[in-house]
Amino acid sequence: MQKAIRFVGELIPGFVLALAIATVAYFTAQIQVGENVHGAVTIGSYIGASVIALFIGMVINAIWKPTKTFAKGLKFTSKKVLKFAIILLGASMSMRVILSVGAQSLTVMVFTLLTCFGGGYFIGKALGLDWKLSNLISAGTGICGGSAIAAIAPVIEAKDSDVAYAMSATFLFDMAMIVLFPLLGQWMGLSDAVYGLWAGTAVNDTSSVVAAGYAYSEAAGDFATMVKLTRTLAIIPTVIVFALIEVRIKRHEALAGGDQAAMKNVSFVKLFPWFILGFLALALINSTGVIPAYVSSALKQISKFLMIAALAAIGLNTSFKDMARSGIRPMLHGFIISLLVVIVAIAVECVVGFDVITANFAGL
Repeated sequence: MQKAIRFVGELIPGFVLALAIATVAYFTAQIQVGENVHGAVTIGSYIGASVIALFIGMVINAIWKPTKTFAKGLKFTSKKVLKFAIILLGASMSMRVILSVGAQSLTVMVFTLLTCFGGGYFIGKALGLDWKLSNLISAGTGICGGSAIAAIAPVIEAKDSDVAYAMSATFLFDMAMIVLFPLLGQWMGLSDAVYGLWAGTAVNDTSSVVAAGYAYSEAAGDFATMVKLTRTLAIIPTVIVFALIEVRIKRHEALAGGDQAAMKNVSFVKLFPWFILGFLALALINSTGVIPAYVSSALKQISKFLMIAALAAIGLNTSFKDMARSGIRPMLHGFIISLLVVIVAIAVECVVGFDVITANFAGL
């Protein structure tokens, strides 16, 4: 009992510090900076609270490096709390919406995911990037920004600096897309459906998809958001695939080192991301209608806040010097992949047919 109390006591300082930064980031994101036809425009419309928390943590790290007192709590928040936040994210998923919207957007999403991970692999190799950092950037670009990065990072045991860099790379491109996407959509004369599908599959973070979508029209914003939520479900197979890759790498390392004991300890069951089953279970339960709408909404908000806290903890453990060692290559990787996804997404829509997409959207 005393050990348990001591253990909890060691977690509290770091956990509370991360929660404090998350609170500041959350309310900073709520600050209104303007208005449009849809209502108030806040800082969070452009920069997600998770990104704000990450940068606050990194700035604090540059001024004051957290002591051992905070170490265990920060590690707990960046690893365990992060997984719990991903599980709760499942409460915002609806299989009905996924099946109806997924049928319309699956083709585009398949090609964008192949572009991210296929193209990302070769680009990462060409730039000489570590495979973990390269794939985190690809996952953030191809699936759902910070949520995908957060889900995959613990599975492949990525460094906090890699997570921070991947988040930064996807964030910077999103900022550009919020401004450019509506302008490009108008220039090309895209319908609400075609634009919504394009924004929902090519823009990374949820807040950025919402901002880019509703900047075009309410209908485009609604469809883009639904496509984005459907895209989030790709987290499940992606995380499982990376768990298999991690198992293979660990077995190869153990075999190369002649460590038979380590070889026996490496198994898919041990490395399997069990938290992803919690995510799927909550999504399935929520789809049955058993969970009241207000409870589902509350769980989604808790998930978001815990993810903000986890990113704050990651920021506190990451220094600008660590990121500087990687140079500009990760940013270049993120830019190239994001640009390819934008081009591939609209190209696939063009092949499918803008009229077909518009007609299918009307039937939803």
